[in-house]
Amino acid sequence: MKQLPFYKLHGAGNDYVYLDCFHQSEPERPEALARILADRHKGVGGDGLILVGPSARADARMRMFNADGSEAEMCGNGIRCVAKLVYDLGICRKERLEIETGAGILGLDIRAEKGTVTAVRVNMGSPVLEASRIPSTFPVSPVVDQPLTVAGRTFSVCSVSMGNPHCVVFVPELTDDLVLGWGPRIETSDYFPRKVNVEFVQVLSPSEVRQRTWERGSGETQACGTGASAVCVAGVLSGRTERRIQNHLLGGTLELEWDQASGVVYMTGPAELAFTGTWAGQW
Repeated sequence: MKQLPFYKLHGAGNDYVYLDCFHQSEPERPEALARILADRHKGVGGDGLILVGPSARADARMRMFNADGSEAEMCGNGIRCVAKLVYDLGICRKERLEIETGAGILGLDIRAEKGTVTAVRVNMGSPVLEASRIPSTFPVSPVVDQPLTVAGRTFSVCSVSMGNPHCVVFVPELTDDLVLGWGPRIETSDYFPRKVNVEFVQVLSPSEVRQRTWERGSGETQACGTGASAVCVAGVLSGRTERRIQNHLLGGTLELEWDQASGVVYMTGPAELAFTGTWAGQW
């Protein structure tokens, strides 16, 4: 029986199983392994699987797989934990790391105490606002307060790509009916040919919001870093929020800033090790 060492980390409650592929080979079928390990009843449990390995262009490379086995471009909470793993394991101990992702190379600034990472500031890159590149089928760009009709109900939405597609829905109140009932319908709607992450957002003030996320391929998650970044952009474009906000998610609070000079979004948040282990099951 094969033995598979793993790490379980989370960023604001957005939890993944991580494999150190610097010191072990990448699994042959990571899609299948993600479904097994992410199962919260029969596996380790998590929102998916992230492989951390060497990169020819950066300090490390991450590959992210959702709980259903589908590969995604990037995860904002996940990449903070990648930085923590790379730093804490001594793979690369720099105050600024570069991580290769499916959405490109991103820069991360480390905040460490006594040699251990506690928080990470991520350059999330510039948002993609062109509808066809998100990708979506909306006829206008940027997609700001546009009608989206699904299953007989029309929502006013904003859509942004932060390396992966997001649909932001500003609502007066966050409810289970919206997130659990309408989230999966919007995720698989015809407006988004590659499916979409759906953020339901309650604006508390111009500098503070509350967010719940229905994440494509995983369902509701405790946090979504790229989603929080998309919410920051959507809030500015729609005139609802300032460029710097606090975003309260189910698993914790993230700080976001859409820098006007550079056009990039910066996200700061925690990265925590939950436990380590060895998987001895079949895959």
